[in-house]
Amino acid sequence: MNLQKLFDMQRKLDEHIEREHPRKPDEDRLAKKILALMVELGELVNEHRGFKYWSHDQKPRTGGECSCDDGYIDVYMGHGVVEQDICPRCEGIGELPNTLIEEYVDALHFILSIGLDIAEPDIVNLRDVDGKENIIEQFIEVFDRVRDLYFFEYDIFEYESLLAQFIKLGEMLGFTWEQIEEAYLQKNAENHARQNRGY
Repeated sequence: MNLQKLFDMQRKLDEHIEREHPRKPDEDRLAKKILALMVELGELVNEHRGFKYWSHDQKPRTGGECSCDDGYIDVYMGHGVVEQDICPRCEGIGELPNTLIEEYVDALHFILSIGLDIAEPDIVNLRDVDGKENIIEQFIEVFDRVRDLYFFEYDIFEYESLLAQFIKLGEMLGFTWEQIEEAYLQKNAENHARQNRGY
């Protein structure tokens, strides 16, 4: 696991964003990053779906073959029916994206960015932590670590705990570090491209 590489890439992205979107006077950008991380974690758990006890569809959104027909697909819009020749789920490519890992690396971007704001990456210790008994409890643990990081005023120990629990969450979701790194690299490049397009 090469966290330093990802911290370096995140630093470059943060600098790019700072050039395109300079901080406003008295802006608490770190608090905004905490809130953005919470939003991304919410999107991640939504793609996991395991908490949706009210639904028969609790399968994580890990991609794969789309179940769309090759022909026209009826898409209901308001009172009428619009026929399309492109599946709205897979956009006609027949494969669904792995939105679970996409949301995971979105959250990872904010975790790394927060880390850069509160410490030098070379002093961050990746703690060995035990995960919770199940994935639902692990999601709650990560949310708790984010809250504690904010309320304990960005303490480095709290940050290291968050990072370790988040990595444990990735393991529990079934991601290898290689998959995480590859997805991070792709999303990092997309985030730079968005800044270049005036996002």
